[in-house]
Amino acid sequence: MRIKGKTKICVLLGYPLGHTLSPLMQNAAFSYRRLDYLYVPWEVRPENLERAVAALQVWENFRGANVTIPHKERILGLVDRLSPEAQAIGAVNCLSLREGCLFGDNTDGKGFLLSLQEEAGVEVEGKRILLFGAGGAARAVAFALAWSGARRISLVNRTREKAEVLASHLRGFAPSCHVEAHSLDGGDLPDLIRESEIVVNCTSVGLSPKDPPLFDHRFFEASSLVCDLIYNPQETRFLEAARRAGCRTIGGLGMLLHQGALSFELWTGEKAPLQTMRRALEGALGFRT
Repeated sequence: MRIKGKTKICVLLGYPLGHTLSPLMQNAAFSYRRLDYLYVPWEVRPENLERAVAALQVWENFRGANVTIPHKERILGLVDRLSPEAQAIGAVNCLSLREGCLFGDNTDGKGFLLSLQEEAGVEVEGKRILLFGAGGAARAVAFALAWSGARRISLVNRTREKAEVLASHLRGFAPSCHVEAHSLDGGDLPDLIRESEIVVNCTSVGLSPKDPPLFDHRFFEASSLVCDLIYNPQETRFLEAARRAGCRTIGGLGMLLHQGALSFELWTGEKAPLQTMRRALEGALGFRT
């Protein structure tokens, strides 16, 4: 693309950013739509975050940003307005300018829901869902599931107390959804897996092939849809075991794609070219199709 004086700039705000794929995905989308936009990584150390956000507010070319680790929570107090999702989740992953104000949103949970709908044709309303983890990704996914009408959400974490904190928070925002907290080493895990229609790994376990499994994979039930938020490798050991047990499986690429597409639409007001963005991601990762 040709960069001009009026080129609109979007950034990825985080630290470090050496392995990000977002610039490839977003710039492919800008190019396809023939938009005079450019997306660049912007590494900002935590101690410089406040000054960086202040700079965005006076940057005439700035149109939006994605926010990633370690800034998602701390940036909450540095923006002018928050979406209900960002406020409830307690994290921001997308910034945009609205009427001169810096608006913080969270597209992670909505991106996960879209991946279920688009990749597997699955709606979560009335479903019983088992979710591993209680960190930031788990919070975003759990709130999206609860707000979309999940019947039951069972949160399983190594430390049950952390799962209970998230469960308590969820109950306050979605009282119609039955939310439970469990320990990973609890004896009720086989029953929880058997009773759940959707099983989601929101932990980082599986990023390395050397990671020990979260649980005995013989517990998988063929009737479940099994999801992993990890997108590289394409098929984690968690998903491989689920597939071998007869489960339908979804990797994390769909969530990455759809949360990025939602950001694109917030910044530009145009429909995101999903297939172009998907091809950019798959090409970078060398995925088989």
